[in-house]
Amino acid sequence: MAKEKTAVLLIVEDDREMRSLLCDEFCGMGYQLREARDGDEAFLSVLQSVPDAILTDLRMPAGGDDYVSRLRTVAPRCPIIVMTAFGDPRLKAQVLQAGANAYFDKPVHIAELKNCVQQLLNHGPGAECR
Repeated sequence: MAKEKTAVLLIVEDDREMRSLLCDEFCGMGYQLREARDGDEAFLSVLQSVPDAILTDLRMPAGGDDYVSRLRTVAPRCPIIVMTAFGDPRLKAQVLQAGANAYFDKPVHIAELKNCVQQLLNHGPGAECR
């Protein structure tokens, strides 16, 4: 009987406390976690090894919708979930157009975020939530 592979989740957040909170929440779900403090660190991490999903802040050093587009070019099949405290409907549309699978305004409801990550991992590329 083959052992099921543990999903790898890359958490990208420049706020140390928020990153720690997210890691605590998702570690409890059995994911293998990788962390990045900004968009450049995340991009380099993805170049080394594409995770199963990326959960990322948007407004941070080397962030923004162009950052989501860059991630999408190196990880075309990897679900990308974006969070931001500075969102509006126009930004949401830009981020989804850039290749994000899901978009959340902060403060994020952790239960909704967990459900979204699980849904995207279960349904693969092209899936969307929310």
